[in-house]
Amino acid sequence: MPDAFFRQAFSGRLVMIGCGSIGQGVLPLLLRHLDMLREQMLVIATTHAHTAAARENGIPCLLARLTPENFRAVLEPRLEPGDFLLNLSVDVSSIALIALCQERGALYLDTCIETWAGEHVDPALSPSMRTNDALREASLALRRRSRDAPTAVLTHGANPGLVSHLLKQALLDVAVSSGNRVVLPRTRDQWAALAAKLGVRTIHIAERDTQSSRRRKQPGEFVNTWSAQAFADEALQPAELGWGSHERHFPADGVRHRSASRAAIHLDRPGASTRVRTWTPMAGPFHGFLITHAESISIADYLTVGEGAHPAYRPTVHYAYHPCDDAVLSLLELTENNGTLQAEHRLLMDDIESGIDELGVLLMGHDRSTYWYGSQLSIEQARSLCPWNNATTLQVAAAVMAGVVWAMRNPSCGIVEPDDLPFDDVLALCRHYLGNVVGVFSDWTPLQGREVLFKEDVDRDDPWQFKNFRVT
Repeated sequence: MPDAFFRQAFSGRLVMIGCGSIGQGVLPLLLRHLDMLREQMLVIATTHAHTAAARENGIPCLLARLTPENFRAVLEPRLEPGDFLLNLSVDVSSIALIALCQERGALYLDTCIETWAGEHVDPALSPSMRTNDALREASLALRRRSRDAPTAVLTHGANPGLVSHLLKQALLDVAVSSGNRVVLPRTRDQWAALAAKLGVRTIHIAERDTQSSRRRKQPGEFVNTWSAQAFADEALQPAELGWGSHERHFPADGVRHRSASRAAIHLDRPGASTRVRTWTPMAGPFHGFLITHAESISIADYLTVGEGAHPAYRPTVHYAYHPCDDAVLSLLELTENNGTLQAEHRLLMDDIESGIDELGVLLMGHDRSTYWYGSQLSIEQARSLCPWNNATTLQVAAAVMAGVVWAMRNPSCGIVEPDDLPFDDVLALCRHYLGNVVGVFSDWTPLQGREVLFKEDVDRDDPWQFKNFRVT
């Protein structure tokens, strides 16, 4: 593939909101892959410490905390038609920013749908109103009927984002391995038909982060390989999952969404206290947290055949996340304090001694049983590939860069989700930064090794039922 594919000229201004762990990690990639002057970029951050990467690279900075009262005054003079707003912030409403960009004719990308500060944990809002399903519906409601609306790419980090593209490649791999004649799907309906034909019943975004530092977590400290605030926010939202057409045991604490897609449900409990059984090639079987993520809904919706709450086909889709060990301890302490975030936050970066982030999609129920496809990126690889990154942030930053490049090349697509983008082009842009990208078949099921010491309530007739994955 010619070098020109990996670089994109841009004549407008790129405004980046938020420059924490992901923002600082993505700046070197943008400078590599965009043909634009540093003077065309502006970083808006809340603290001087968050501008270090920008200042090192000669990028102008503005210290400002965006609020419902001031965000228009700050951004409107800095956004003209054809400019780009890259939203990597926490506690700034994505919906407000998307609406502003659509008005101003500016392009937009974020890695998750954020709310204004405190709304994720506002007790005045019902659990249903604090879900990603509600946020997704509100974002998609901003779509214009005009075909030339400015492109706004929703939720395009590693996950959500990159995993939607890994999934499409994984579906093709399973199809080929099963001896099927494969015609590359080009539409949503064709991808859904392929997943249904293969018999994929459950999809996990299965991730195990083993990065560690010699300095261990202390009481009253939240330690993570990416934003502590953002992780705590999503961990305290209701656990959420795409609900498959094969499921026959509706959870006692489950609540059906009444959104347009009807693709997802949530549990009346937070993801921080909900665990599921899952598997990755290097870690083997483990328990992950069922943290709500937009891809759990968008993938389930995208692969649906039929309509309504009981379609002809839909896979169950959810995140199964085992963060680094100190983040697990941080999450346990957070729940023990009934959701009160620790006063001290520490990002693991330069002090990481070893470890990998193994992130991929786990497809189950097809003829080959189980297939994991994804990125195995070590801290050593991450440091050699791009400064200002660890393994976790680089997986996110690579997908952000790829989404920005795609949006600049396709500036009039309106509001889109990762599933709407061409998977092969995005993976081509990301692959150099993902370490070892592998696909592994397995005979693992969530029933293996069960009921040895204690009797359990499992469905032996169908291992792919959600009740068999859930840790109770």
